[in-house]
Amino acid sequence: MARSVSQRLLLAGSVAVAGSLILTGCGSSKIGGGSGAAPNASQSVNAEGADSALAAMVPAALKTKGTVLIATDSTYAPSEFKDASGNIVGMDVDLGNAILKKLGLKAQWQSADFGSILGGITAKKYDLSLSSFTDTKAREQQVDLVEYYNAGEAIATLAGNPDKLSGQASDLCGIKVSVQTNTTESQEIAQTINPACKKAGKAEVPGNGDQFNAQTDATSALIAKRDQAMMADSPVVDYAVKQSNGQLVKIGQNYNSAPYGIVVPKGDGQMAQAIQGAIKDLINDGTYLQILKKWGVDSGALTTDKVLINAATS
Repeated sequence: MARSVSQRLLLAGSVAVAGSLILTGCGSSKIGGGSGAAPNASQSVNAEGADSALAAMVPAALKTKGTVLIATDSTYAPSEFKDASGNIVGMDVDLGNAILKKLGLKAQWQSADFGSILGGITAKKYDLSLSSFTDTKAREQQVDLVEYYNAGEAIATLAGNPDKLSGQASDLCGIKVSVQTNTTESQEIAQTINPACKKAGKAEVPGNGDQFNAQTDATSALIAKRDQAMMADSPVVDYAVKQSNGQLVKIGQNYNSAPYGIVVPKGDGQMAQAIQGAIKDLINDGTYLQILKKWGVDSGALTTDKVLINAATS
């Protein structure tokens, strides 16, 4: 949904540390877990071999190439981000590698601006994308999406909640909100929140949100007190709060839960079905849940009957 990490916001005092480390993986390798102690990014996962029946479904061109070019916005921890060595890591990366191994393929990960990825898929610049894309009817007009994880939206603010926000999106009228461009959250501000604020006679969210190409910059803007709140996917907000050294808090509950989808070129049904089968295999053999637990995001796990293709409801 929402997402190089090379830019760091230099802030005074303790903010300087959090602003440069948040969502970049440049701090502790422990990056978020249910207990607040983060999973270890170097932790290994099951090394299951290829499934011959699924591998046989891979289109001939990809099978011949052997390596699949996967686009991802590597500023969206813990799903996809760069570690201290510049390697792209995260939940989506581990899952993508495991899926392709089931299909007898290898992954080549490439950082891309989030807003350019779908166009890159349709232009055949990339073969696939795992980049926290919420499956929506609008996106299904352009690409096919294989659902693999369930995430909600969430709101964070500064510690102490100085503006006394309730955590409801409708409570953001007149509030400066940082958000990543081209995400579900940025669209929500422009298409839902601000029209509702205007109808109620309240001030709108300025500028349809303080928009950034990278989620890392959106988070840093809140820490720097440039903004009063931040909207992002729930795993991203949870991660940011854990990495902020007490400077950020999550307010309210997750809302608008919807599945993420692996992006496949439109009409490439055989590849979509192969990926769907690989995800189900990974769920059944335990690899899928192991990966989610590694990154502290297992609350969004799907069961095999929920691994659907193009099943958006809105």
